[in-house]
Amino acid sequence: MTTKKKMLQAAAGNAGNAGGGGLDIDEVFSTYLYESTGSAQTITNGIDLDGEGGLVWTKQRDGSAIHGLVDTERGRTVYLDTNSVRANRTTNGPTYDLTSFNSDGFSLGQNWELYGNNNGNTYASWTFRKAPKFFDVVTYSGNGTAGRTVSHNLGSVPGMIIIKDLTFANNWVVYHRGSNGGVDPEDYWLSLNSTAAQVNHAGYFNDTAPTATEFTVGANSRVNNDSATYVAYIFAHNDGDGDFGPDADQDIIKCGSYTGNGSATGPSVNLGFEPQWLLIRNVDRADDWVLIDAMRGIPSSSDGPAVLRPESSAAEYASGSTFSQASRVDLTATGFDVKSGNSRVNGSNQNIIYIAIRRGPLAPPESATDVFKPVFGDGTPPAMESGFVVDAAIVRNPNVSTNNHLVSRVTGGANLITNSYESEGTFLGGQLGWDYNTGFMKTYGSSVWSAMWKRAPNFMDVVAYTGNSTAGRTVSHNLGVAPEMMWVKKRNAAGLWRVYHKSLNGGTNPEQYGINLNETSAEYDLNTLWNDTAPTSSVFTLGTQGNVNGSSSTYIAYLFASLDGISKVGSVSHTTGSNTDVDCGFSAGARFVILKGADLATGWLMFDSTRGIISGNSPTLNLSSTSAEDSSQDRLDPYSSGFSVGPDIATGTWIYYAIA
Repeated sequence: MTTKKKMLQAAAGNAGNAGGGGLDIDEVFSTYLYESTGSAQTITNGIDLDGEGGLVWTKQRDGSAIHGLVDTERGRTVYLDTNSVRANRTTNGPTYDLTSFNSDGFSLGQNWELYGNNNGNTYASWTFRKAPKFFDVVTYSGNGTAGRTVSHNLGSVPGMIIIKDLTFANNWVVYHRGSNGGVDPEDYWLSLNSTAAQVNHAGYFNDTAPTATEFTVGANSRVNNDSATYVAYIFAHNDGDGDFGPDADQDIIKCGSYTGNGSATGPSVNLGFEPQWLLIRNVDRADDWVLIDAMRGIPSSSDGPAVLRPESSAAEYASGSTFSQASRVDLTATGFDVKSGNSRVNGSNQNIIYIAIRRGPLAPPESATDVFKPVFGDGTPPAMESGFVVDAAIVRNPNVSTNNHLVSRVTGGANLITNSYESEGTFLGGQLGWDYNTGFMKTYGSSVWSAMWKRAPNFMDVVAYTGNSTAGRTVSHNLGVAPEMMWVKKRNAAGLWRVYHKSLNGGTNPEQYGINLNETSAEYDLNTLWNDTAPTSSVFTLGTQGNVNGSSSTYIAYLFASLDGISKVGSVSHTTGSNTDVDCGFSAGARFVILKGADLATGWLMFDSTRGIISGNSPTLNLSSTSAEDSSQDRLDPYSSGFSVGPDIATGTWIYYAIA
């Protein structure tokens, strides 16, 4: 945890409060992917399980294995599996244990093979920290009496409760506030380990709605046998009352439902935030549970998400598989769009429940190295090491004439080329991989270079959307401030890259202007791009121009902003033959700079500290050209608080984007 976060929480308390700082998402929830080694290993995901408590849920991705759950209430040497009715199980000895709950994650024994450490296999882990208005774990003893109440510390009315008998083999029992379409959901129950539809039965929750301090169970033995003990996992539902983020006013978890329409153009679910983790279930019929997350992949494409099923030990259904395509949902800045007519996510006139956890972080980054890094490949997965989760990247070999590839987690295995009109295609060689916590790419070596970004408030965002040819159409985003530069490209057909930059037209009404990323041309006045409407902290506006808003066409938008000490979007007037220093307010020189002539025809010149920003001829790449790296001219020099435009740059006004 950063010093800043610790100070905010000391002032506001763990859950946050009005006027103080609240917890961020990455402090209470983590999806962490790892490859097992056959040796003891530690998963460092930033979640304080030792001090706060919580749940670790793991599943092998590339083979059949149980969904294993270990929590701090039952202890690290016992586990449950969601895909069976089995009672609490004890591991086979110390090397089989989850060996410790840590202040920043958890540790595994070398023989954790039951659910997480076979040598060379891939695994997913989801960690839920106990925190008010997010998640709680409680254990209780049954008494066999209808109306037995169980206290909890969620601090709000639960949206979903999952109960398991620890003593006897029994079904997992699920309460969800969206069951029966949200009408008397406490009258119904579901099973996590089964595909069976919801059942109306008073013996489970005693037909009594949970409260902010307790839930009620009936006399059914699956939830209240007088000879059994139970564990309950309790998930919150925020509805404008979340206490999270820098101002302790953000929602991060929703438990809701929607009515399916059976169409590939399914419902659009508005959560008020972009999710990173979803558990979805059609409760009106026997069907699969669908567990998806953005780390394993929820691409905005026909490939569909990578899917696991809590009721099954089956391996992951990879993105692109028939099962995944039939489970397709696309993430949006405010929720998700259902893009399949399959019953499991969109049964016609059927009730579909979900639990959704918000994508983070909520707080702006405190260091540029936490959200941006330029590197050369190292040949081993992930080939491009960042130290953070990568959301977007430019990739190319700088030493030869080749394309500049721009890729994103949002678009999965797809690829666009900044120097081309081409539509979206598959990334070269099938090497594109996003399911790494500290980088991306599979096995590219040291000849390949990449600049990598992490999405973060006030810094950078990526948005996929579909056009409608309507002037004034708005697209939501999560940048948190008005974008100062936007790169927009049609994905499903050839077309120009259109760019908005706050300094076009000298900064006067820049929303009336555009410039093209894949061309050298100067700025131009075109009201059908941005509808002559400046972007805001929540939306950007489009006109009818086909490269940004054609009917039913698909698009990707990369959004950038200035953040004190981290990034800077601006312009500079320069005269050939001398240096022009640009003060970006950085504590040291810029590590990355893009320069483009606004009022003259030039390429998009790109520099970075890994290839070298030096006094003299800094190596230059061109985003609008396939040309190899050029070091024949003095175009950019170091400067202590930014960069210096070199003497060989042409006279004119230059727009720029710089990162510390």
